[in-house]
Amino acid sequence: MLLRIGTRGSPLALWQANHVAGLLRAANPGLVTELVEIQTVGDDIGDVPLPQLGGEGVFTKAIQQALEDKRVDVAVHSLKDLPTIAVPGLILAAVPSRGPTGDAFVSLKYARFDDLPKGAVVATSSLRRKAQVHNRRPDLKIVDIRGNVETRLRKLAEQKLDATILAQAGLERLGLQEHIREILDVSWMLPAVGQGALALECRVEDAATNDLLLRIDDPITHAAVLAERAFLRHLGGGCQVPIGAAATITDNRLTLRGAVLSPDGSRRVASENIGSEKDAETIGKNLAEKLLSQGAADLLLR
Repeated sequence: MLLRIGTRGSPLALWQANHVAGLLRAANPGLVTELVEIQTVGDDIGDVPLPQLGGEGVFTKAIQQALEDKRVDVAVHSLKDLPTIAVPGLILAAVPSRGPTGDAFVSLKYARFDDLPKGAVVATSSLRRKAQVHNRRPDLKIVDIRGNVETRLRKLAEQKLDATILAQAGLERLGLQEHIREILDVSWMLPAVGQGALALECRVEDAATNDLLLRIDDPITHAAVLAERAFLRHLGGGCQVPIGAAATITDNRLTLRGAVLSPDGSRRVASENIGSEKDAETIGKNLAEKLLSQGAADLLLR
């Protein structure tokens, strides 16, 4: 059986797609996989901040369209890029075991974030990272930076920037972990919903592919991201609002921490919710309601 896997063409996306292909072949002897590279809006326009591109789906819609058109059988996404509202006819069939979820401080000048001097320049295009950085250090200057991981590292040196912040998982998957100076503490830098996880989509009607994907699904990771995604979906803030979340599961108990910030980082509403991993989506929804009742509603752009 041939399974066509749709993916973006960036080095990180190809690593992720090849990783998934390897997992699928190991779990399904005799399976043949083929990667199909698909250009997305986010790839086509690399010099515009993501929110200005329309936000959600800029890295996923083109791949989902290929899935709907039956040009591919599986779509592999970075789960943090996948909108929380499902496309009719498509299903999030599996979430493999998650990679590290942290945000990494990268600098050629300073060993730790707290070593940055007043007025230092930090490069990131993420509204979530911008807001959390300014919430902790309003004195820092933040500039936009776009491009794949390697491009951002190059710009860090070429533009003599003081620091940037990148996903730990992306750096490690590309063998670039030597650039990590510090993993930022989640007490103030919560990751994006789904950070470090991969999303495997297929057509609802394609029972055979669904079955193949289920064999590499990790139930603990899947429950964690269901809670995070339910939290984000119920908040309804979209890409224009800085939102962070992190779910952990120990002994079947799921702990979800979440935060909503104002874009300038001056306001932060945060809390946590705990319950059975079987109730992952309810935990996420209830945490969202808690934050809304504590003032997050004023920060959300509806």
